[in-house]
Amino acid sequence: MVPQITEETFEQVLRFFNKSSSIELQEVSFIDPYGMVGLLEMGSVFESDANRKVLYLPESEEVLKYLDRMEFFTFAHTCFRIEPFKPQLSEKYLRSPDSDVLLEITPIEKSNDIHFIVGKVKDRANAILTRHLQYDERAINGFLTSLSEVCQNIIEHSETKGFVGIQKYHFQNMGKNVVKIAVMDTGIGFRKSLSGRFSLKSDLHSIEKALLHGASRYEDEGRGHGLAAVRRFVNQWNGKLSIRSGTAKFSIIPEWAWGKKRESHLTSFPGAQINILLPEI
Repeated sequence: MVPQITEETFEQVLRFFNKSSSIELQEVSFIDPYGMVGLLEMGSVFESDANRKVLYLPESEEVLKYLDRMEFFTFAHTCFRIEPFKPQLSEKYLRSPDSDVLLEITPIEKSNDIHFIVGKVKDRANAILTRHLQYDERAINGFLTSLSEVCQNIIEHSETKGFVGIQKYHFQNMGKNVVKIAVMDTGIGFRKSLSGRFSLKSDLHSIEKALLHGASRYEDEGRGHGLAAVRRFVNQWNGKLSIRSGTAKFSIIPEWAWGKKRESHLTSFPGAQINILLPEI
């Protein structure tokens, strides 16, 4: 297994996941919200299977404490058989006002969840976004609106539940702070969602249709602009946005970031996986 579980290693982890009856994380030294939510969504695909996959936890106590702090175990026990069942932690990370966590792993199933999520993030936004990213009130409001839109996309289009997690990091190679937002579901995906109204050539075409052209499964005027608004906000603050669905991934990549703009023929995986990186101004 890879030593880090992030957006960059998601494809490797997914390929391994599909072939193995167990997920061996013993050597993992770093995992971010995208990695955590990704594992939960992979596990949820097999949630109804009597033979759940075994998840062997990292040996690193720091990683275990972080997983515990982010509420990973609250949900992992529902879709994996975990070994060891109750990891021994010498102490837990405290949920202090100085924490870099904007939002622990949180499920999204109904509209009320979005109000809870936005409210919780808003309470922590000033401490983290103002202090570490130098965002002003207008930027914070744009951040909260974008978060709401991305979460709402799950409620309106996926036909299933999803997860979101948000964390601030310091990127040493940039000398800047960056906030990572991971939002995922294992629903019907972009192509199936839009196929009732549009002729779509591929999963990649479907993502581009929604993100770049504001396409929606609904005919109501004004629908379909949520992701376009998120794209504008991310561009305005020089952030990175990637959307994976089915067998494809489309990314908006600023000069400071990395990755490919368009990727096709990936391992098929249901739903949508969204990652947003917002840098310090």
